Amino acid sequence: MHQSLLETGDAMEEPEELPPRKPFHDKFSDYKNMIFNAYNNKPTSHWILLLLSSLAMLIAFPASSLLSRLYFSNGGKSKWIISWVSVAGWPIPLLILLPTYFFTKATPTPLTSKLTLSYISLGFLSAADNLMYAYAYAYLPASTASLLASTVLIFSAIFGYFLVKNKINLSTINSIVIITAAMAIIALDSDSDRFSYITNTQYALGFMWDVFGSALHGLIFALSELVFIKLLQGRSFHVVLEQQVLVSFFAFVFTSIGVLVNNDFNGMRVEAESFTGGVSAYYMVIIWGIVSFQLGVLGSTGVLYLSSTVLAGVLNSIRVPLTSVAAVILMNDPMSGLKILSLIVTFWGFACYIYASYPVSTVPSSSSTF
Repeated sequence: MHQSLLETGDAMEEPEELPPRKPFHDKFSDYKNMIFNAYNNKPTSHWILLLLSSLAMLIAFPASSLLSRLYFSNGGKSKWIISWVSVAGWPIPLLILLPTYFFTKATPTPLTSKLTLSYISLGFLSAADNLMYAYAYAYLPASTASLLASTVLIFSAIFGYFLVKNKINLSTINSIVIITAAMAIIALDSDSDRFSYITNTQYALGFMWDVFGSALHGLIFALSELVFIKLLQGRSFHVVLEQQVLVSFFAFVFTSIGVLVNNDFNGMRVEAESFTGGVSAYYMVIIWGIVSFQLGVLGSTGVLYLSSTVLAGVLNSIRVPLTSVAAVILMNDPMSGLKILSLIVTFWGFACYIYASYPVSTVPSSSSTF
């Protein structure tokens, strides 16, 4: 008995051999082969649609952000109006959804009480989220607001872990720490990009509401995924569109109530008359804001359906610097050295997150997962 215990102890002392980690060159080759095989397995029409969806994300979302800031910088005052603009285009995806019922085998998903309640709840949260972002763009430069909004990745990972049981590995934690550091850099550099007509209190409120909006956005992502897992069977294109249409519709209802209570629809005429560029410029900003936001939503829906959340994450990481650079060029946003550093650090954080989403089959089994 004593001998067997010693033998067991010796066996426990022998370290288990871990498989060697793949060098970076091999991982890059795996990525290249994966992309090449995926390309050959899909028809040309698939890649054309994916390209159009990607361009919609990279163009429409930055344009929507810039238009929101343009509204406030040219004389717009109402946070409710600019949040209403984000959801007023809800019939646009509906125009794409309806033909799928006639020209494909898709059928409308039955609206159970639980599913309807989920859409109403998500609509209310989306309305609140849009209002928070409206406050951010009212008080912050578009480049700063865009950088702060990148924290949605942090909250998406955290809420996804607790609500949907998505895995978080060391690379994800690393990206969370890096992006948090980037936001701290912006906070330390607040004096360099605050507009002269914005008070310190307003700037702090814009900073706070931007981060809160990103947190709520991350929660909405996780809850939307939870709805697909618990209440919907499969994530087909028409089901994704159905969710987008119904959530946007209920967000539109809640936001419209807020606009009516605040009497901002009547105030639009006064705003238009005093708007820099005149009445026509005012309504062009409103109309293109409505269209651009929905085109971005349709683009992200297409990317998620045609490709993966990894590609959507890549495109999101690209549109952050695109929005910041466009804001500097088109709107003369201040861009200090610390903000440039924050932009670089943010992009590096996105890269770590994308690496964390590397296909499981090509990740060494020794990687740590929580």
